[in-house]
Amino acid sequence: MNDLAQLVDRAERLLERLEALLPGPASEPDWTAAVAFRWRRRHGRASLVPVQTPHRIALADLQDVDDQKSRIDRNTRQFLAGRRANNVLLTGARGTGKSSLIKALLSEYAAQGLRLIEVDKADLVDLPEIVDLVIGRPERFILFCDDLSFEEGEDAYKALKSVLDGSVAAVSDNVLVYATSNRRHLMPEYHDENLQTRHVDGEIHPGEAVEEKISLSERFGLWISFYPFSQDEYLDIVAHWLASFGVPEEAIDGARPAALQWALMRGSRSGRVAWQFARDFAGQREDPRP
Repeated sequence: MNDLAQLVDRAERLLERLEALLPGPASEPDWTAAVAFRWRRRHGRASLVPVQTPHRIALADLQDVDDQKSRIDRNTRQFLAGRRANNVLLTGARGTGKSSLIKALLSEYAAQGLRLIEVDKADLVDLPEIVDLVIGRPERFILFCDDLSFEEGEDAYKALKSVLDGSVAAVSDNVLVYATSNRRHLMPEYHDENLQTRHVDGEIHPGEAVEEKISLSERFGLWISFYPFSQDEYLDIVAHWLASFGVPEEAIDGARPAALQWALMRGSRSGRVAWQFARDFAGQREDPRP
């Protein structure tokens, strides 16, 4: 019996050591340390990391997306006021301001209690744990998933579906999910999936594979689409950024050919390309060398 007692004691001490090594639940951060946080999992341990220098951009800086801006701004104001609001999926052309629009909302409404938590796609399986951390907080939290897309069978896909609309537990009313994607249905679509489409009594019924892909995007109550900019819209954005960087009006007018050449080399007339050109042009003017 003495040998058995010693064995049990050794086993208990070993279990205590193992428990100390196993990752526990994430602890609450200092909510006053920042208005934006990143969810990070390192060596099995997860935490909310404060973002000390968030990307500051104003809603007014986003040009030629007035309709998209108005719709997401209205939804966010409803959310902040405690009224009913929707999860939002922003889709469309790259570089048109999808991510910047969400960051601008934080700049606009942080003083009113809006907070942003950025979650990488690989960490979406932790969404229930993140929601548990913020339940009961007075702030209003946007869970931000940038450049979202999934391949077949990913666990993160199921986790996001559950948090959006598919769990037996209701999501806290101080949490919304805002996601951006270049894919409207967040998953790759293949030509052979169209072969599964059925025609019943004159109506078109998508196949199961297509239905599964649509089911996730449909859980976002608000869809906001972005489109490539025309040449005039691109030049308007260039002029806005050049002016914000202190470039005089006559130099802005003279920069139009260079801005178009820059877009031609990049193969895109997006807002991001306009901002990059403006930074390059303004930076050259600031160079003290002749």
